[in-house]
Amino acid sequence: MDSVIELIQTTYTQDQDGVHQPSSNMSRQVYCQVGPITRAEFSAAGRNGLNPSYVFTVFATDYQGEQTVNFNGLTYSVYRTYRRPEDDYIEIYVERKGGTNAPQNASR
Repeated sequence: MDSVIELIQTTYTQDQDGVHQPSSNMSRQVYCQVGPITRAEFSAAGRNGLNPSYVFTVFATDYQGEQTVNFNGLTYSVYRTYRRPEDDYIEIYVERKGGTNAPQNASR
């Protein structure tokens, strides 16, 4: 594990109209291994309208279902995870997309 990512958990509250609005962000830093997206992954994701950027490998206990990742000052959305059965790691596949590119005001 040679890099650090910030996992961001957003909590939502229901407004008076019944719409869930983001209310707060909690973030924490974890160590990871950064990997490129393979051609097969890029092709499969592209068929589903996704634009993959990276795959981050973290200890499975460090990932708690966060859907947003901050890496090198840029914000990414998680579109898929994969728990490797042979060890205690999980692969987090991310993409850049509209709505996730604004700076995060996450509290720690």
